[in-house]
Order: sequence, then C-alpha cells, then structure tokens
Amino acid sequence: MQLLRNPKPCVSQFHHLLRLKITPNSSCPSKHFSIVSTTDPTTTEPTTPTTSTPVLIDAGSSNRKPVNLWPGMFHSPAIYALWEARSSTLEKSNGPSLPKAPSRSRTTIFYNFSSDHMLREQYRNPWNHIRMGKLVEDFDALAGTVAFKHCSNEDGTARPLLLVTASVDKMVLKKPIHISADLTIVGAVTWVGRSSMEIQLELIQSAQGNPNISNSPALVAKFTFVARDSATGKAAPINQVSPENEEERLLWEEAEERNKLRKRRNQEQKHGECEDTSRLKALLAEARIFCDMPALANRDSILMTDTCLQNSFICQPQQRNIHGRIFGGFLMRRAFELAFSTAYAFAGAAPHFLEVDHVDFFKPVDVGNFLRLKSCVLYTEHDNSDEPLVNVEVVAHVTKPEHRCSEVSNRFYFTFGVDPEGIKNGLRIRHVVPATEEEARKVLERVDAENLTLVKKDGNLEVVKEHKSTPLRNILPRMSESMLIDLRKLLELSN
Repeated sequence: MQLLRNPKPCVSQFHHLLRLKITPNSSCPSKHFSIVSTTDPTTTEPTTPTTSTPVLIDAGSSNRKPVNLWPGMFHSPAIYALWEARSSTLEKSNGPSLPKAPSRSRTTIFYNFSSDHMLREQYRNPWNHIRMGKLVEDFDALAGTVAFKHCSNEDGTARPLLLVTASVDKMVLKKPIHISADLTIVGAVTWVGRSSMEIQLELIQSAQGNPNISNSPALVAKFTFVARDSATGKAAPINQVSPENEEERLLWEEAEERNKLRKRRNQEQKHGECEDTSRLKALLAEARIFCDMPALANRDSILMTDTCLQNSFICQPQQRNIHGRIFGGFLMRRAFELAFSTAYAFAGAAPHFLEVDHVDFFKPVDVGNFLRLKSCVLYTEHDNSDEPLVNVEVVAHVTKPEHRCSEVSNRFYFTFGVDPEGIKNGLRIRHVVPATEEEARKVLERVDAENLTLVKKDGNLEVVKEHKSTPLRNILPRMSESMLIDLRKLLELSN
C-alpha cells in the first residue's frame, strides 16, 4: 500500500466559529422571529491552523439558550415562542378572570424563508418541498402558546394550570405550500367550554409577486386543549371567550356544534350504538377468502396487516415540555413521519400530505418512556381514479417492560394523495382488506367520522364520499338570521 506523503492543505478550513442565535423582535407584538449569524469579532483575517494546533470547534457557543427558556432544546421559531410566553409569566393562585376577546391571545409566527437560507434548510424535505412534520410540530407549539395566553391574567400572572392537547379535530391542506415563500401562522381561541378550548390556526404564505401563490390560508388546523389543576389533576375552569365581530361569532357557533357532535359520538360509542353487524360481515367477507383461499383472492386487494410499519424509541429529556412531559408536537411529528413512510411503501411513490384527519391524546408520555409507534393503511379512496387517497392510522403505545404492560397514549389519522403522474404510468393503488373484527371496526369508525360510505364495486367494498343532500331542517337551526334571509331569497329565485 502506498503511503500518502506531504498531504496538501485542505481547501476548505474553519477560519472562525459560526454562531447561530434566535433573536425575538421585541418591538413587534406579533412575535416575529429571525435567525441571524454572528462571527467572532476578534477574528479579522483567516488563519491557517498548524499541524500542532488542531482546529477547535465549539459544540455549544456562548450564545446558548437562556436557562429560563429550557427544558426543551428545540430550534423552531414557534416552539421558542411557546417557551418565551411562559417564562415571563408568574404563577398566581386565583380563579378565572372576566371573558377575554380572541385578540387578547392571538399570536403570529413569521418564517422568513425567502431570504433566510439557514431557517429554510430546517424545513426542507428531500424533494425540496416543505417538511410537513416540522410544521405540524410547530402548530401544536403555537396552539399551546395561545392557550396559555388565554388562561393568563391581565396583570401578567397565570394560575398553576396544566394545559394539554386533548385532540386535533382537523388539519387541512387547502393548497400547496412553497418552501421559498415567507410563511405566517396565526392562532386564536375560537371557543371555550368550562375547562376546554378550541384554537384555530391558519398558515398564510406571502405571494411576493408570484402569480401561483394567493394570500388565502394554505393550511387550517383546529386544536382542542384542556386545563387541569396542577395539584389535583382535575378539570379546572378557564376564562371564557367573548367574540368581537361576526366572523368570530360564526367560528364560535361552528365550534359549539362540533363539541356537541363530539359528545354525542362519545355517548354512542359507550353504549355500543354505532355497532353495524351487516357492514362488519361485508368487510370481513373478503378477508376470509385471503385466509382460506389465498390463490383466489383479489389481486387488487391487500390485507391490512401487510401494510403495517412500526418503530420504537426511548423518550429523551430534550423533547420534554414545560411540565416535564414529552411535548405533544414532537409526538405528532414522529407519527407523521411514520405515516408518510407507510404511505410511501404502500403506494410505491412519494405521497403528498392532504390532511391530519384526527388526533387523540389519551395519556401523557413521560421522559424515559419506551414508546412504540405502529402504523397501517386503514383504507384507500378511489372516487377520483386519477388521484386516489391513502388513509393511514398511527397508534402510539407506552410500553413498560418492567411491568409487562402496554397502554395506548395516542391515535393519529392522516390522509395522503398519490401523484397523478404515477397513476398514468401504471402505478396501482390496492384496496385494503381488514382481516379481524378489530380492524374492521377501526375502518367503520373512521368511515363514519369522515362522513364516508361503503359501496360495492367490481366485487370490492370501496370507501367513497357521501353525496347525500342534507335536509334543510338540519341546516336552518345553525344559521344566523342574515344567512336565512339570503337562503330564502335564493329559494324564491329558483322557484
């Protein structure tokens, strides 16, 4: 072997330390954040290190995050906003204050992607699109910030409450998000119950002269947070919300209807009223062919168990929130990334995100927990044969080997689309067949929740969207008087 002698100096060398810090713009009440780079002021000329003096790279830097912004070591503007909002508030034991307007807790986060390359790189995926998992994580952090502000008092104090994410009702992508466009996420409280609140967040991208981008919301999400007394863990009353304009009042009415519907469905599930024996038998009929006569099974179908993926990890202290438990946004990001991989492996082409259908947070996840994420494709939709949809479920299990037990902590449901070009080139998206009664019930639960229906086509049970017209009597009670007048005028004209 020939030895290398007199090696040439490396062309690319570290001449100074590059330090990154996140600086809030204190003059802006909407909490815009930017990432800036600073160099060592004492370094005026590049210096070439000698062989006897190795280059020292500081893994930390003097610009470490202040202690009051711990415990989570995150690097996202939205998550920094969450820590900052809480670090400056003192705890004070008192009851809820007077109702607050949504504007009192409205919070905005700005992403300067067009000019900040370092920030943009954190949110870029391998296909040079936006990394949706990071945005999902930021959405949860921003919703927590809004919830915390709403529960704070006017004097800058807050009661010692535990504010936790209870569910995500919907997160819908309305149009593509461009990685090179500046983004703004705005969050505000839309509805408040006794101890729970709904928070709506909207992502808007700046057009900046691009004719392909409009200023309408590109992504809309609805989070539900609940308040618990930090001492007893029981539900704690929170400040009510007082809408200030017609739009806020309509949002409150819509949220009130969703809350009533959610309670009604919970009662139905407890009493077993959602049970549908005929649909269960129909779903399981094809599975019996797979199990008993696999050679005769439909080649355009696949068993649900054959679409499954999973991963496991130990929850680290770097992912904990202000209460010392694992941050819900981190769990959502990990679930999203597993769901994306599941849809990718199932479809045979990189999918694109469409919605977070629903997320449930049943139990908190603690630092040191052994967490297992299991995913599967629940069903596919072929309403539009050129662009089929893939619905993926991810279930998080807190596993305790010492106690030989495992509990479900979260359920996540995602919908992905498949590239139409792949379908044109012969890509085939199969129908998914549940093999057990438990799997069939999961499919029916999601079908009912998404207002879908099961239709038999070419010997297969397919999930399709319902096109039934809603009776007018079911619409009228939810409409305001002005909307009813407009509707009556339309009916008179049509007659």
